[in-house]
This record gives sequence, structure tokens and C-alpha cells, in this order.
Amino acid sequence: MLKTRLALLLLASIACSVSASAQQTDSLKKDSIKIDTAQINKLRINSRPNSIPTRVRSIQLQREQIPVNLLDYKVNYWKKVITFGLNFSQSAFTNNYSAGGVNSVALGTNFIYHTEYNKAPFSYVSELNLTYGVAKNKGQGKRKTNDRIYFDNKLASQLSKHWYLFGALTFESQFDKGFNYTDLGNGTFSAQQISNFMAPGYLTESLGFEYKPAAFFDLRLGTGTARQTFVLDDSVRKVNDYGVGQNHTVKNDLAFQMVALFDKDLMKNIHLNARYALFIPYGESPKFITHRIDAVLSARVNRLINVTINGTMLYDQHTSKDAQATEGLALGMLYRFP
Repeated sequence: MLKTRLALLLLASIACSVSASAQQTDSLKKDSIKIDTAQINKLRINSRPNSIPTRVRSIQLQREQIPVNLLDYKVNYWKKVITFGLNFSQSAFTNNYSAGGVNSVALGTNFIYHTEYNKAPFSYVSELNLTYGVAKNKGQGKRKTNDRIYFDNKLASQLSKHWYLFGALTFESQFDKGFNYTDLGNGTFSAQQISNFMAPGYLTESLGFEYKPAAFFDLRLGTGTARQTFVLDDSVRKVNDYGVGQNHTVKNDLAFQMVALFDKDLMKNIHLNARYALFIPYGESPKFITHRIDAVLSARVNRLINVTINGTMLYDQHTSKDAQATEGLALGMLYRFP
């Protein structure tokens, strides 16, 4: 009986719960209202533009110099290059060598000191070129193969992009005595001295304009040029006075001089240095116009070994009636610093 009452009570409570849930759902459905957002937006109050006062200032730009502490660097306007070359060749034969031959030894040296100073608008270039070579053949004694002293100094002031006003001082001579050998037959030779130090020697002062369109090319036009020719050895002057005269040791010339310089790497390891000088003396016959070309073509094998071909062509009526030329091929050591 008790169990029956508890079951009826449980069923009654479940029925009440379901009825209350249904009534709550119906009440929510009846109380929900659809809201029109457009009507609410009409009631919105917007704030005034720039409601908070602000101060506007005009912007002013001006140049200011900011102090900068320079680094501890020193500008070096000098550039120096030293080149030293040494060429050596030797040959030896036994007395019974079937093809024949003469024992010989040859040595050639070359020293170049080149310095430059560049600080616009001024520039200074100085070059000292010393060349000497000697060969000794069995039975013939020592003979000079190459001999030259060349010292050139130039000071220039820039006038425009490619033009300069320049002044130059150049000295040329040789170290040792030079001889002209005559074959007398039977392996004997006669030697006649034809040159010596300051016989001849040349000192040239030039003033004019310089045109330099590129770093490897330089053209000087010396409109005002003076040259002194020295023959200080009497024995040389008796054979060839070089235009000075038998009773004089110095001759002065006023002339127009043109000098063209070309110095450039033709390829990675091939370099050409060439110099052409034209000298036209005022007040003399055109036949006394002097031409001189000096060229050096060097091919570098490695850092120290190189092959050098050098040549000189000279036309000067004061030294010879015909054009003169010399050529040399050498394999040796070449050191350049830095």
C-alpha cells in the first residue's frame, strides 16, 4: 500500500514540473519584443567635432649643422712606386763543340722610382729611370749594351677638367763611356769613344699646357722650352760635338716641345709604357727637328718573373745623319713595391 502511494506521488511531481516548464516557455514567447535598431539610432547623441580644443603650430624646417667627430685618419696625398728589374744571361761552350760558339755573360738592370702628389688643384710628378746593361764575350772584353739616366719633374695646376698649366725640368745622360767598335779582321777590333757621362747631357726646362683626358694618357705642349746640351769630355767632342761646337761645352736652345705619354695595362699581365718627344728649335732649319720614341712592353709570367721588350728610335741631326734605333728582349726578375 505504501509503495503504491509513493509511486503516485512521484508521478504527480513529474506532471507538475512538465506543466511549469510549458507555462514558462509560453510566457517567454509572449514577453519577447522585436526591437527596431533604426529607431534607437535616432536617439543617439553624437559628440561635437573637436570638442577638445587643440593647438596647431606651423612646421618650420631649417638646416642644422651636426657636429661630427672625425675619425683618426690622415690623408696621404703622396703615391710612390719603386720598380727594380734584373736580367741575366750566360752561355758556355767546350773547345770541341761542333757547332761553335763564344762564351758570354750579360747582365742588365733597371730601376724606376715614380712619385706623385695630388691635391687639387695642384699636382707633382717625379720619375727617375736608371738603366744599365753590359755584356762580355770571350776575346772581346766588356761592352755596354744599355745605358741611360732619365730624371723628369713636373708641377701642374688645374685650369679645367682636362687642361693644366705645367712647368717641367728634365735631365738626361748616361753612366759610362760608350764606344764604336770597328772589326779589323783576325778577331781584333778598334774602339773609338763616342760618349761619356755628360757627353752628351741634356737639361730641359719647359713651360706650357698639359692635356690629360685619362689617367693613362698625358700630352704636354711646351710652348716655352729651353734646353742646354752639355759635352764635357774633350775626347768625345773631337769625334762628335752634338751641335755644341768644338770650342764650347754648352749650347742653349729655345724651342717648342711636345711630349706624349702612354702608360696602361693592355691585358691582365701585359703592360705598355711609351713616350714620344718632339723638339722643334726656334731659329734653326727644320732638319734639326728631333724625334724620340721610347717604348717598353712587359709581360708578367708570375709575381717576380717577366719578359720585357724595349726599344728606342731617335732622329737627331746633331748626333747622326740617319735615324738611330735600339731593341732588346730580356727574361728576368721584376719586383715592384708596393
